[in-house]
Amino acid sequence: MTKGFLARLLEPRERTSLGRTIVRIALGVGLTFAGVGHLTFAREEFQAQVPSWLPLDPDLVVVLSGVAEITLGGALVLLAKRRVPVGWAVALFFIAVFPGNIAQWLDARDGFGLDTDGKRFVRLFFQPLLIVATLWSTAAWRDRPRTATELGRRAA
Repeated sequence: MTKGFLARLLEPRERTSLGRTIVRIALGVGLTFAGVGHLTFAREEFQAQVPSWLPLDPDLVVVLSGVAEITLGGALVLLAKRRVPVGWAVALFFIAVFPGNIAQWLDARDGFGLDTDGKRFVRLFFQPLLIVATLWSTAAWRDRPRTATELGRRAA
């Protein structure tokens, strides 16, 4: 009997290259550090990135996203054999918080030295790079579970 998609996604994976491992761990440490910042020294700065249209208290959003970042960062560092689902979760998180970066630019909110429209606009280009770095370093795209159709095409 063949395993379902979710079971295949959660299967332990072998190690990746040293370069991928270094980038994965660096992303994990960076996410964990940012998460701690959400809860402590940079809490107000992060509130500048919470979209005004979001129907939640900005401080609550900062705290929840900080907890998520600590959890995801720790998972990137510690769960190497589960790197594929962790990579997808981190990439989805980066996509989910991207509207905050857009809102910071559109609403001209200062935070983290982003005190001009130009700086806030340039910042927008770094989020896709984080997503690509995450998918590459975890090999989440390369090692994703394949559908029967994809596997058939590869065999032909």
